[in-house]
Amino acid sequence: MSHDPLLTRLTPVLAAVPGVQAVVLGGSRARGTAHSSSDYDIGLYRSAARFDTDRLLTVVKSIADDPDAAIVTRINEWGSWIVGGAWLSIEGRKVDLLYRNVDDVERVMSACRDGQVLMTYQPGHPHGFCSTIWMGEIAYCQPLHDPNGMIARLKSIALPYPETLRIVLIRRFQWEVLFSIENAELAAPRNERTHVAGCLYRSLACVAQVLFALNERYLINEKGALQEAAGLPLTIPDLVEQSDEVWRLIGAGGFAQACAIMRQLDRQLKALTQGGKTQP
Repeated sequence: MSHDPLLTRLTPVLAAVPGVQAVVLGGSRARGTAHSSSDYDIGLYRSAARFDTDRLLTVVKSIADDPDAAIVTRINEWGSWIVGGAWLSIEGRKVDLLYRNVDDVERVMSACRDGQVLMTYQPGHPHGFCSTIWMGEIAYCQPLHDPNGMIARLKSIALPYPETLRIVLIRRFQWEVLFSIENAELAAPRNERTHVAGCLYRSLACVAQVLFALNERYLINEKGALQEAAGLPLTIPDLVEQSDEVWRLIGAGGFAQACAIMRQLDRQLKALTQGGKTQP
């Protein structure tokens, strides 16, 4: 990534903004799964000192394709977990910036390592914002500017994947798989399609959370999570196909059949978790 001309141009500019301690590359480009048109997701890890968003706006306007269209938020404008950031177009590429406070991240990561996980309502995250997302962002990011080794130090909290966290996440999310199915079954006779769909979405989201934890992988976004989970070493056969059939049945009003498939997924997931790492 150090040879990417866009990153070479952006990194020193962003690193010079007052309060920025580290600049990292995240998302699919950091994980090696990007395609040529993928966005650039860049994290700005700031110190407790004042982070100058006005200066950031001035800086990004100087490099954005359309300075008037550059959007830079204040701290916590997107909530305490997403925090804030910027939407930019630079050299014809979509560039997203996200703010993170170093002290907050370290505190949350230490709690997660010890099995203390928070799940918070957050627009843009239909299943909620799980505090382990901050762990995953650190685990998978590529440092672009880290003069004090702060990102490297935080990576030592996230990696290797903590066994305590694995156990807690499986316990936390597995029970809700069946619980949500049962709630969908209660709504089905009343033809409450939206409630059925919402319950089964939550159930599928919990399936993904358990599979990621079982494989000691951080789930950092619900988008594409089931598809990624289907490719993990410990997974459910035909996971994506079964999920697609659930949504087809919901659209057709086949709520009972959709719930039956979900119950089958629940049984398959329990068989996996009971086998643990020894499951072939």
